[in-house]
Amino acid sequence: MHTLKEQFEKTDGVVFPGKTFMDELLKPVFYDQKEHLFDAMFHIHKAHTTMLAEQGILTDDEAAKILEGVAEVEKMEKADIEYSSSYEDLFFLVESQIGTLIGDELAGKMHIAKSRNDMGEGMYRIVLRDYLQETTEAAEKLAEAILYQAENHIESIMPAHTHTQPAQPTTFGHYLVAIYDSLQRDIDRLKQARKTVNQSPMGAAAITTSGFPINRERMVELLGFEGLIENSYDAIGAGDYLIEAAQALISLMTNMGRWLQEFLRMTSKEVGLLKVSDAYVQISSIMPQKRNPVSIEHSRAIASSAAAEGMAVVHMIHNTPYGDINDTEDDLQPHLYAGFKKALRVLKLMRAVVVTMDFNKDRAYQQARENMITITELADVLARDYGVSFRKAHHKASVIAKMADKQGKELYEIPVDELNKWLEDVTLTEQDWQQITDPHYFVQRRRVTGGTNPDVVRGMIDRRKE
Repeated sequence: MHTLKEQFEKTDGVVFPGKTFMDELLKPVFYDQKEHLFDAMFHIHKAHTTMLAEQGILTDDEAAKILEGVAEVEKMEKADIEYSSSYEDLFFLVESQIGTLIGDELAGKMHIAKSRNDMGEGMYRIVLRDYLQETTEAAEKLAEAILYQAENHIESIMPAHTHTQPAQPTTFGHYLVAIYDSLQRDIDRLKQARKTVNQSPMGAAAITTSGFPINRERMVELLGFEGLIENSYDAIGAGDYLIEAAQALISLMTNMGRWLQEFLRMTSKEVGLLKVSDAYVQISSIMPQKRNPVSIEHSRAIASSAAAEGMAVVHMIHNTPYGDINDTEDDLQPHLYAGFKKALRVLKLMRAVVVTMDFNKDRAYQQARENMITITELADVLARDYGVSFRKAHHKASVIAKMADKQGKELYEIPVDELNKWLEDVTLTEQDWQQITDPHYFVQRRRVTGGTNPDVVRGMIDRRKE
């Protein structure tokens, strides 16, 4: 009777690669490499061969033949490349293909003073810097759209919220500049992450450099890196460039998710401030009156998913040894690529929504008149113009709010005579009370740096456009 081990080995095999190892690890890794790293791999092959020739490690004739073989194999249709158990991974398959054209011995010379370690790190950085660049450009286009709408709504008064409750009047333009500034900080984080990523590890070889007289600085130039990771151990062992890229992704998507949620609230029928273009809404299959802002819904969900991909990267690196380790390589990289692909979808979708959306100014203004959200101005006027101490003025404003709430009235529905009875020892003029209850004056009076006054907001926009 066969043991369980014998039965298993009969189908799975006893030599490398075992069927399970091949199906569950080697094949998925191979196809991930083919999808993401193919072009970067050939870029490094060509640059390294060029450097070896310049250093006299290869003859010009050898380098020319190697580069010819590399260029020929590079023409392969990626779609036609399939996994084979004859090769451990994509890199060995490519080397074999080059060897078929120019001979195995010459093809092997392509790897002098180069390891899969520094080559892998180099490829990851090349691919990741491109994702960071593309994401930065898409975020800048979204920021431009936000600023465009902010400029259109410098005087569009609406309620601002604190703790999800109506708080004070602001303008949609003032609100959008805040979102723009938050996005701009994330753009700065993306740029800094790209700078960290875009450093060359090439020449570190396995982890200690090489006994061959290679030129690591030349590889920086040939591969378009911004600088060199000088210490070879650091070049192979560091995972902080992955963490920084993931953190930039997490921050961008998390911060966007917050205002995406607010946009969804504003698009609801009950709130009714934002209207998404017909191009980006879907109807209900059963309720003909519905205009579902699914473009924003999907963006919110995809943003959360992208942030989760970034979190996966941080968790996979956590508590791993400082050195060459699989945890930072083939199994981790696809999370970053998937995360940035999702981020790009969110950025592009929301740019389309923001550029084309409409804002209901009349409804927003009416909402800014409600819920007594101008009452802060009553305390300010009493303290500023009527000589009441600020603490006492604040208390009087609180009393007025309670009295109005008790009668179920908005501030603008209370006659000034009745107000003055509640104030007791202070008599407001009709004009002062009218201005206190009008959100227009509330917004206009906040002229200090960063305030809601349209001229102040216009100045902020102009500086950002510059």
